[in-house]
Amino acid sequence: MAEIVVEPIEKYALNKRKRVKTLFSKIGVVGCGKEGQSIARIAAWHGMEVVFIELSLDKIESAIHGISRELDHRIENWGLTLSEKKAILGRIKGSMDYKDLVDCDFVIEAIRSDEATGERSIDVRKQIFRSIEAVVDKDTIIATNATTIVISELASELVHRDRCVSLHFFVTSAEARIIEVVKGLYTTDEVYSKVCTFVKLINRDVIPVEESAGLVSVRLYVTLLNEACEALMEGIATLEDIDKTMVIGLGMRFGPFHTADIIGLNKVVKWMDNLFDEFGESKYKPSPLIKRLVRAKRLGAQSGEGFYKYDMNGKRIN
Repeated sequence: MAEIVVEPIEKYALNKRKRVKTLFSKIGVVGCGKEGQSIARIAAWHGMEVVFIELSLDKIESAIHGISRELDHRIENWGLTLSEKKAILGRIKGSMDYKDLVDCDFVIEAIRSDEATGERSIDVRKQIFRSIEAVVDKDTIIATNATTIVISELASELVHRDRCVSLHFFVTSAEARIIEVVKGLYTTDEVYSKVCTFVKLINRDVIPVEESAGLVSVRLYVTLLNEACEALMEGIATLEDIDKTMVIGLGMRFGPFHTADIIGLNKVVKWMDNLFDEFGESKYKPSPLIKRLVRAKRLGAQSGEGFYKYDMNGKRIN
C-alpha cells in the first residue's frame, strides 16, 4: 500500500497582510449609554462585530443588560427568536481598554452627556478622539454621535483629521430608518462615501446635513418643545392634549413633552444651552419650565418622572 504523504497547507494560505478584510466587519463604540447601546445593537443585528468601551465593569454589565432587555422586547413584539438574540449578543463585547479598538474599521463616540460633568463636553470628546487615534489604523474612520458639537472642531487636534465625520442616530426611535450624516471641513469624499455605505448596510437612509450645531432634527425639535412649554404655561391646553395634538393631528410618533422625557431633560437642556451659545437666538434658550424640572431631578423616563411618570421599565404611567 502506497505511503500517504501529508503536506502542510499553511504556505498556501494568505498571510494577514494579503487577506481581504470586509469593510465594517468590526466597529467600535465609545460610551454605551442609551445611544451607544442602540448603535451596538443595530450594528450587531446586521452582522457586524462590535466592541464598546466603558469606564467600569459595572457599566459594561449594565450596557449588556440594556441591549439584552431591548432584544427581549423585540422577541415579544417583533418575532425575533431566542437563537437570533444569542447570535447578536455574541457579536458584542465590552471593554475598558481602548487597545481593543485596534482592528476596528469604524469607531463612533457616543458618550452620555452626564459623563462630561465638571468639564466641557467638547474637551472630553476631543480627548476621546485622541485616545481612539492613538490605537487605531490611520484608515479607521472616527465619528461622533454628538448633535450640537461641530465635527471640524472635534477633529482639529488629530493627526489624520480627514477621516472624521458626524452622524446622528435618533434616540427617540431606535428603529428610525434615517441617519443624519455630516461631512466636516477636513473630511474627504472617500470617507464620507464609506460612512454612507455603512448607513445603508444597517438599512437606513442618509440625510446629508451641512456642518451646523444641532443638525436638522435638534434645531427644529427644541424650538417646538419651547413653544409647547409656552402654550402649556399660558394655559392654552393641557400637557396631554398638546402631545395628543402633535401625535394625532400632525403624525408625530410621540408628542414634544413625551419625546423630551425619552431623550432626558438634562440632555435637552444641554442641547438648548449649546445652541443658544452658538447662535444667540432666544428661541433656543431653555424654557423656565424645563429648567425647573431638571433642578428638581425630574429628568424623564430615566429618573421615573419628567413631564410624565414612568415605571421601572421606562413605560409611561397614565
